[in-house]
Amino acid sequence: MSSTSNPIKTDSGILIKLFLMMVLEIAIWGAWQVKIFSYMGGDGLAFQGWQISLAGSMFGIASVVGIFFSNQFADRYFSAEKFLAFSHLIGGIALLVTAYCQDFWMFFAAFLVYGLFYVPTLSVTNSLAFAHMKNSASEFGLVRMGGTIGWIIVSWPFIFLLGAKATVDQMRWIFIVPALISFALAAFSLTLPHTPPRKAAAGDDQLAWLKAFKLLKVPYILLLFIVTLIDSTIHNGYFVLIDGFLTDAVKLPGNVTMAVTTIGQIAEIVTMVVLGKVLIRLGWKWTMIVGIAGHAARFAVFSFLGNEQYQWIIIAVQVLHGICYAFFFATLYIFVDEVFPKDIRTSAQGMFNLLILGVGLVIASFGFIELKSRFTSEVDGKTVVDYFSIFLVPTVLAIVAMALLLFFFKPPKDRPSAPEAAGSLPH
Repeated sequence: MSSTSNPIKTDSGILIKLFLMMVLEIAIWGAWQVKIFSYMGGDGLAFQGWQISLAGSMFGIASVVGIFFSNQFADRYFSAEKFLAFSHLIGGIALLVTAYCQDFWMFFAAFLVYGLFYVPTLSVTNSLAFAHMKNSASEFGLVRMGGTIGWIIVSWPFIFLLGAKATVDQMRWIFIVPALISFALAAFSLTLPHTPPRKAAAGDDQLAWLKAFKLLKVPYILLLFIVTLIDSTIHNGYFVLIDGFLTDAVKLPGNVTMAVTTIGQIAEIVTMVVLGKVLIRLGWKWTMIVGIAGHAARFAVFSFLGNEQYQWIIIAVQVLHGICYAFFFATLYIFVDEVFPKDIRTSAQGMFNLLILGVGLVIASFGFIELKSRFTSEVDGKTVVDYFSIFLVPTVLAIVAMALLLFFFKPPKDRPSAPEAAGSLPH
């Protein structure tokens, strides 16, 4: 009885460190994500379409390598905090090199090195956090909120670092800033709670990733795998298109687009705070459906109202990002931590990250660049992009994913256990 009314809580000092870890971790990513496609296609670099798609797929390539190699090292052979420190040191150096590369293959090689060391840390930070939390369903929302705040904080200085039509020299800041943050996180990682490598027990499957993939034989996990692939594709497609859409169609200055997109991250903070209670009330299925519905609504607005006349509506609808991320992806991470066997949770997290940051990102990078090319034409000597038609595609895909969850997703239990998920989050 007492465990239900007074759930065990993690020490506040540990929670603060985990929170700051997420702030720095996601700030590294947020510094370049929104602007990189415009940077590669701009007058300074002017990469070709296939080159932009290939470089944009870097996370996907790194995710494939990560799940088969890096995640296993982190899981079995290295303490998590030392793995993070080394990875961010090398990643920061690679970002500095990327900032000054203008030849495509040099740019791609340096950016790929960064990704190979950075992408595995996304799974490792999740696993490190779960290892030290005593109430993951209620506390993970708070800890992961640090990542959201990191993305917000790192985006606003670019209003001053970039011009309305930024030069190549100015755009280098999208790599220099995260490089500096990487070095800071490398040092900070050594202060995190010690998380030793898990020693394989007798009879343990040394290839935990293989065990995780074998779970795809279970119908509800396979269904969730397919839905995650769809949702991650349209989620990554948003980042492929958003900067060009806001500047070209909605007519916003180029130096404010990153700040505008942070409206979604601010909304994400609110949804993260209430996520535990929403999970208890709605359960796994309906919480995820609401998250994907946020994508459908946002892309529909982009499609039908995507012009300067409705500028403020387009800005306001960014709030749906919070629902899109927290109610689907954060719920997915909690679901894996609660439902999957303990010995493969790190690899299972990596398996779904393979979709979110890997396969889905590759499909989005090539698919949405090609889609944009097909719906771009010359009218009276001006380049015109038909964003109406482009954004109908992810709208329909989101509706399909919602239908799959509604009719076919049948998890072993409807919702998290109350003692874990009902614990209140600090406001």
